[in-house]
Amino acid sequence: MFLRLIKGMFTGLPSQCRVCHAWPAQPVCEACVNRFAQPQPRCQTCALALPAGLSQCGACVKSPPPLDTCLAAVSYAYPWSDLIVGYKFHNHPGLVSAFALLLRSTPWVEPALDAADAVLPMPLSSQRLQSRGFNQALLLARQLAPDKTRHRLLLRIKDTPPQSALKRAERLGSVQDAFAVEPLLLQQVKGARLVLVDDVMTSGASLFAAARVLRAAGAAHITGVVIARTE
Repeated sequence: MFLRLIKGMFTGLPSQCRVCHAWPAQPVCEACVNRFAQPQPRCQTCALALPAGLSQCGACVKSPPPLDTCLAAVSYAYPWSDLIVGYKFHNHPGLVSAFALLLRSTPWVEPALDAADAVLPMPLSSQRLQSRGFNQALLLARQLAPDKTRHRLLLRIKDTPPQSALKRAERLGSVQDAFAVEPLLLQQVKGARLVLVDDVMTSGASLFAAARVLRAAGAAHITGVVIARTE
């Protein structure tokens, strides 16, 4: 799994590894990928880390989420948490190629992308997009599947506080009615296999809310794909 990832991270112009500061290196060097991106068993429907031998967490068994599958490359921990914060908030969009390669080297991500009819980035509200200047999920989706990315299909119609600032119950409530399918594009959802792309999954509230809207519009299969999952 890591051979292509390592080779890919050593193509292009050399720079300094953002983790160990090795020079020359790509944004995340070979040694750091080997150290910090080892595979982890995860719940197949919410990507929560699990002990070996389990395929689904208790919460998903008790109350199945609206995603058919959920895939995460790494846990939201050092160094990935720092790299994602830099990507989103400190003008480091160049990291998107490293994140996309990391995801494509994660088991089942590439088959999910290949099987998808459309890849949908999690949308930002107009207020959040204006303040940040770009949608990090859209950049990632375009790196993963440029020909399948459909950023106008799923809309964010309500601005909400950052999920990281809210407790779990508040997260679940804040994203109710926050998403909608573009009415003129409903036919692209009916019967479709979709991949939802985001950078980080915390409680899953946003991904689940978006998936419910897509399911109600007739989507046949929905896979969530994120760089990192909180534990």
